[in-house]
Amino acid sequence: MILLGVDYGEKRTGVAVCDSMGILASPVKVIHETSRKKLAGALSDILSEKKAEKIILGLPLRTDGAKGDKALACEALAALLREQHGLVVELWDERFSSAMAHQSLGAANVRAKDRKNVVDAVAAVIILQSYLDRS
Repeated sequence: MILLGVDYGEKRTGVAVCDSMGILASPVKVIHETSRKKLAGALSDILSEKKAEKIILGLPLRTDGAKGDKALACEALAALLREQHGLVVELWDERFSSAMAHQSLGAANVRAKDRKNVVDAVAAVIILQSYLDRS
């Protein structure tokens, strides 16, 4: 089953996809959109284009497991995707995915100013890959 991984942000949202065997996640793109409705439409388009069946949306819980404003925003996006586009969305704990993405890019010697353009897609890969590796 092909899945999309999503790292939702207020300004930039990273998107990743896995292969049909559900083994390996790869980056797709970073969407620069602040409107939740437009973002939902763009994600729906990517889902159709990639023939994916489900979205794994990162849920940024606090270190103590509590939900903050960002987690609530992710839940609102998930609800919008389900209601307006009929998409299957699963929320997935993404604590530290952005920090791990920055660390990975640093280890790959990607310059700090270039990281901004790709860090969200890398975080989406980390979210999706952790979901795929769960079993």
